[in-house]
Amino acid sequence: MRRLLSWLHRLEDGLIVAILLGMVLLAVVQIGLRNMAGVSLIWVEPLLRNAVLWIGLLGAMIASRRDEHIRIDLLGQWLPKSFQPWITGTVDLFTAAICTLVAWYSIGFVIEEYQYGEIAFAGIPSWMPQVIIPFGFSVMALRYLVLFVLGLGGRRPCMREPLG
Repeated sequence: MRRLLSWLHRLEDGLIVAILLGMVLLAVVQIGLRNMAGVSLIWVEPLLRNAVLWIGLLGAMIASRRDEHIRIDLLGQWLPKSFQPWITGTVDLFTAAICTLVAWYSIGFVIEEYQYGEIAFAGIPSWMPQVIIPFGFSVMALRYLVLFVLGLGGRRPCMREPLG
């Protein structure tokens, strides 16, 4: 199981790097074509917009894997340390629920995009690049649910230390 997870983590990391490098390369090519030849590739702009969506959700997935999402911890500062596991578990469960909700409704969004049959760029239907939305939020929901369950058994990995 650890090997599979390690492979999946490397896939996530590699995918975000490849997309980011591709975005930079395409943007440079687009700028060069505009400035030197007075032409541009019409499909690059929508592709880059969709790539930003992918980068954002892959980054969020990686942050959830490492439990490094931005968090506002007002209660944890004032309540005794003995409450920390309860607060963390509640936040994990709430995060998993919200991610599940977003994943569920984004499935409906992708289905509607499929039914409309719009083209995103270069002949690719608009629903295809948007599949990352339900997939990414489902992965994040699953990860926070696993963190919640691990917390119930007292085996949740330590959270990173707050800055400052």
